[in-house]
Amino acid sequence: MKTIAEVSGIIEAPVARVWDALAGDLLPDGRRTGRFTVEDAPGHTSTVEVTGHTIAFQGGWWYRGEWSVRPHPQGALLVHRVINVAQWMRWGVPLANRFFIGFADRTREAFNENLTRLGTRLNVPTHPVA
Repeated sequence: MKTIAEVSGIIEAPVARVWDALAGDLLPDGRRTGRFTVEDAPGHTSTVEVTGHTIAFQGGWWYRGEWSVRPHPQGALLVHRVINVAQWMRWGVPLANRFFIGFADRTREAFNENLTRLGTRLNVPTHPVA
């Protein structure tokens, strides 16, 4: 497994509140534990694993996205990782996907939007971590 992108931010709220808000956004059907499959786009399914305060989505031949919430002195640290889990031709993932041009920037922008939305919903400040 190779991490392709990692971003994080602080949400000034207790871990339990942040976890509930994140799980509500990512797992709208109410399941909060275990391993299960979801249809996340028409014709595309992902395997979801929920353990502790981590939610992982894995789909396609290479993609795994992990969201985790950990304690931080200012509240909670939200971390998002995109991981290349290809079992074969791992080196070919970036070559086969023009999608990777600007991927880190798009990942950071999307993460910061989610971070802000969670903070607004919880009515607390948020801070991206550089």
